Amino acid sequence: MSANTVAVSDSSFEADVLKSEGPVLVDFWAEWCGPCKMIAPALEEIGAEYQGRLKVAKVNIDSNPEAPTKYGVRSIPTLIVFKDGKPVAQQMGALPKSQLKAWIDQSL
Repeated sequence: MSANTVAVSDSSFEADVLKSEGPVLVDFWAEWCGPCKMIAPALEEIGAEYQGRLKVAKVNIDSNPEAPTKYGVRSIPTLIVFKDGKPVAQQMGALPKSQLKAWIDQSL
């Protein structure tokens, strides 16, 4: 992870996502997932561009199975925007950065 994204675990999910001050974009991903690696740089840039308006969090589904199960993640990458502790938008699959930003803007 970097300064623009935060690694979230099952044990920190409530504090980092559900009790976050502002909206959080959670990327459910895995090391072996090609499309996850494809969108990682775009999410990194989005984390920088939306700093102060949106937190970008990443949950590795292999080491953190609880959160993906709870939110019905069936394929990866799955992106979910949380506001006030609740999921408000969900997107599956890799999208170009421009489409990701349009989806995020609609969700905010």
